[in-house]
Amino acid sequence: MKLSGVELRRIRMPLVAPFRTSFGTQTVRETLLLRVESADGEGWGECVAMSDPLYSPEYVDGCADVLRRFLVPALTRRDRLDATLVAPALAPFKGHLMAKAALEMAFLDAELRERGVPLARELGAVHERVPCGVSVGIMDSVPELLDAVAGYLDAGYARIKLKIEPGWDVAPVRAVRERFGDDVLLQVDANTAYTLADARHLARLDPFDLLLVEQPLPEDDIRGHAELARQIRTPICLDESITSARSAADAIALGATSVVNVKPGRVGGYLEARRIHDVCVAHGVPVWCGGMLETGLGRAANVALAALPGFTLPGDTSASDRYYRTDITAPFTLADGHLTVPTGPGLGVEPLPDALAEVTVDTEWVAA
Repeated sequence: MKLSGVELRRIRMPLVAPFRTSFGTQTVRETLLLRVESADGEGWGECVAMSDPLYSPEYVDGCADVLRRFLVPALTRRDRLDATLVAPALAPFKGHLMAKAALEMAFLDAELRERGVPLARELGAVHERVPCGVSVGIMDSVPELLDAVAGYLDAGYARIKLKIEPGWDVAPVRAVRERFGDDVLLQVDANTAYTLADARHLARLDPFDLLLVEQPLPEDDIRGHAELARQIRTPICLDESITSARSAADAIALGATSVVNVKPGRVGGYLEARRIHDVCVAHGVPVWCGGMLETGLGRAANVALAALPGFTLPGDTSASDRYYRTDITAPFTLADGHLTVPTGPGLGVEPLPDALAEVTVDTEWVAA
């Protein structure tokens, strides 16, 4: 396709409840959407960067700037592009994987719509439905946490993930196990909140038979994760540390991880996410699909990815109402703990004009 231009649309969506992690509390999700346009049609992408550089160095304003000044102009100078050429065309610009991923996603949507092919089929999906887990933020009290977990289990979620940080770890995990029993699939996510000096403390989680502890140490401490893996029994899963198929292969080879959380926005797009999946499958390492509080656009793409054969653990592909009272697409709803993989061409969903207009803050057209 020959790119005509890209619309950058900033939206703000209130969360149904505050979402607290070790790096802060969110009450509103500010998101950058992209709409690419060509003579052949259009496609939508979603940038998963947060408002502030807390989860990663990228943030919404920075992504909009690099897209406007560098990434979009680099693509508009090309006579013809398909989705597989987006990453190589943007490779001279260092970093900015979330911004790059949003562009690739929009190109994939446009190209696959024109070809009449669903994203799931293009990626190699083998399932029509995917099991869904839910991420539960840090609460003000253990009773509040137990009420929240009870609600998610009643809704049918197949797995519970608890956000943890120093001072909020062993006690809430113990309380959830005591209340809901050993049959509940349970894991924890530290978002880099600990250091290797906390190994003995983190080992106190071992008796609770967790699926994994996610990203306990800083993202650049691969050796520390390898050492921690020798000191605790709970499997270590890497999230922020995994930015490419190469980094996944290195972490596996060093013994730093035995499970991988694949977030397409964090690794530069869905095509690199598929490569990470393939590397992990080749090494017998299970993967699951993480989430970044996406709208229905990003959720549709994540569900398609999670339908690949190596995604053997429930992901954070929650229903729309986990975070938003009103989504910008037709809502994803939970049925028997699963979401249905979209079968329409491209992402299989598109924004509802009225819903999109209600949350839009501003739009900008970057012309070819």
